[in-house]
Amino acid sequence: MTEASGPVASLVELLKPEQIETNLFRASHPEGRPGRLFGGQVIAQAVAAASRTVPEDRPIHSLHAYFLRPGTPEVPAIIEVERIRDGRSFTTRRVVVIQRGEAILNLDASFQIREEGLSHAVESGPLVAPRDDEIDESRANRAFLMAWKDWDRFRSGEPQEPVQSMWFRANGEVKADQSVHRALLAFHSDMGLLSTPRLPHVGSFDRRKMQSASLDHAVWFHGDVDVNEWHVYQMESPNSASARGYIRGTLFTTEGRLVASTMQEGLMRLWE
Repeated sequence: MTEASGPVASLVELLKPEQIETNLFRASHPEGRPGRLFGGQVIAQAVAAASRTVPEDRPIHSLHAYFLRPGTPEVPAIIEVERIRDGRSFTTRRVVVIQRGEAILNLDASFQIREEGLSHAVESGPLVAPRDDEIDESRANRAFLMAWKDWDRFRSGEPQEPVQSMWFRANGEVKADQSVHRALLAFHSDMGLLSTPRLPHVGSFDRRKMQSASLDHAVWFHGDVDVNEWHVYQMESPNSASARGYIRGTLFTTEGRLVASTMQEGLMRLWE
C-alpha cells in the first residue's frame, strides 16, 4: 500500500497509471502546468507501469531511455509495456510512452531478484545535510525540497568548471515499497543534469537562443532507496560537442552510501 503526505503526495498519485489492458496503461499529468512535460515525470511513469508487470521481489536495477518528442500536459499518455523476458533472476521490459499516436519516450528497464555477491563501492564520506535556511524557498510547494551547493559561485556570472552538486529529499513523507521510491528517484534524476555542461560557457552565449532538451538518460540503482532522506546529487560533464552535452552523476546518502549512478546526453543547440 502506498501512502504519502505533503506536496510529494500529488507526484506519488501520478505514479499510479490506470491499467486499461494487460500491458497497457494511461498516465495523467499535473493540472495547470504550461509547456512541455518534465522528462523525469515521463521516465518515472514508465518505470511505474513496467514495475506493475514484474513481481514485487524484483526491484528495478537499471533503465535506459530515449526522449523522442516533447510531451504535452494537454492529453494523457498511453504507456505500452512489452514483456521482453522473464528469467529466473532477471526480468526485462520495454516501454513506449505515446501521445497523439506518436512515441515520446522509449525505455528499457531491467529488474533483478535480491541476491548477494562480491561487493564494493566508492564512498563520499559523511556528508552534512543542508540547513533550513539553505533550502530553496521557491520549492516549498513542490514534490522535492532542494538546496544547491556553492550557489553563490553559480550566481557570479563567470564561467565555471562543469561540476555541481544538489541536495534533495521528498517534500513530505512517502510510505511505499521500493518500486515507488525508485520511480521517485528516477523522476528527480533528470533534474539539473543539463545545466552542467553549460557552466564552462557562461557569458559566451545568449541562453534565450539555445535549444535545450534531454536526448537520452540512464540510471543504475545500486541499492535500496529512501527518498524521505536527504541525498546529494553530484554531477559532472566531461564533454560537450556537436551541439550535445554529456553528463554523469552519482547520488549519495548523508552516510556516504552510493545509491545510484546516472548518465545523460542533452541537446545544446545555438540559434543565430
